[in-house]
Amino acid sequence: MRLLFVHRSFPGQYRHLAAHFAANHEHSVAAIGEAYGSTFIEDETGSIQWLPYAMPKLPPAPVHRYLRGREIALRRADQVHNVAATLKREGFIPDIICAHTGWGEALLLKDLFPDSPLLGFFEFFFRTGADSEFDPAFPPRQIDAHRVRIKNDVILQTFDLCNWGVTPTYWQFTQFPQHCRERLSVIFDGIDTNALTPNSQTRMRIDEIELTRENEIITFANRNLEPYRGFHVFMRCLPRLLRKRPQAHVLVIGGDGIGYGPPPRAGKSWREVLLAEVGHALDRSRVHFLGRVPYDEFIALLQLSSVHVYLTYPFVLSWSMIEAMSCGCAVIASATPPVMEVIKDGENGLLVDFFDGDGIVDAISRVLDHPDRMQAMRAAARRSAVERYDLATVCLPRQAELIHRIAARRRPE
Repeated sequence: MRLLFVHRSFPGQYRHLAAHFAANHEHSVAAIGEAYGSTFIEDETGSIQWLPYAMPKLPPAPVHRYLRGREIALRRADQVHNVAATLKREGFIPDIICAHTGWGEALLLKDLFPDSPLLGFFEFFFRTGADSEFDPAFPPRQIDAHRVRIKNDVILQTFDLCNWGVTPTYWQFTQFPQHCRERLSVIFDGIDTNALTPNSQTRMRIDEIELTRENEIITFANRNLEPYRGFHVFMRCLPRLLRKRPQAHVLVIGGDGIGYGPPPRAGKSWREVLLAEVGHALDRSRVHFLGRVPYDEFIALLQLSSVHVYLTYPFVLSWSMIEAMSCGCAVIASATPPVMEVIKDGENGLLVDFFDGDGIVDAISRVLDHPDRMQAMRAAARRSAVERYDLATVCLPRQAELIHRIAARRRPE
């Protein structure tokens, strides 16, 4: 079977799936992604044919402000079409195309490969009242509602081209219109629970301090430190947390970029903005900003964690929360819809109101005061990750089966 994967930040959600098919010599795998956005590193065997595209700079054309995103999507679609045309000239006609639908890259592919089934990855359908109107610190404007509606235009047009679609969680599934749900499967991306395991012997040296599981260690991790993932709420509760837990160390993992939502003003990062606000009240010898870290180090940090805090708007669920559960972390998470699909309060984690900084501090203290009592909750978190989200035994087999069915033009069960 010949498979074509298309993802702006390839491999992205296709990391394990593309590798799975590429490892079988009966399949031929090609991938298209943005040259400066992808993290794919070609292996020596060349098992995945990699075709990057260059995203041209937008000219200052007089386009309506609501359509600027659509213009970018169409330019991406054009670039992907041109790169894919090289495959076609070489005789590579996909038996299936797997494409992320959020950036418009797949809009022109069916014109090039009309007989190739298209399986879309549908990450999020934007709605007013969900993420865009959730946080009172960022009150919505009428212009935002208009942008949300137009933003979905590319997603809906791509859906019309797809033979089928997949989305990671049931809550994300419910955000799509009813007519879309009739051709959507819910399959999580999957995590490697064999690699993400508890390890009581983990120790790390951070800022010249040797930390072990004997220390009180609070972890907070996201790709980028930003309000969508509750960074502002977490930072504002740290002064009280540090006063209440005089021996605790806080490890903050994440970059200064912007993944979701607006950037702060004056060209600063959210970390800089929040440190300017509360930094004077923090014991900086106990608050460690680690930036983005290698994945092996990230796993070790989770294994070291006494309490892991995960906060999110009603938005896509981060892999990091499931990864923390797989490592047996005591997870304190926001009682927002994507989280509540996974965590049952008091069973495999603790739920808190997203905006309740005092509640977050009290929940952290409750875990730290009763470490033995929390062992059952840690074990249940690990069990949830293995039983529902394991890559090898749950998610990857379902993803592969879906691809085989769509390629064979059979309706998924």
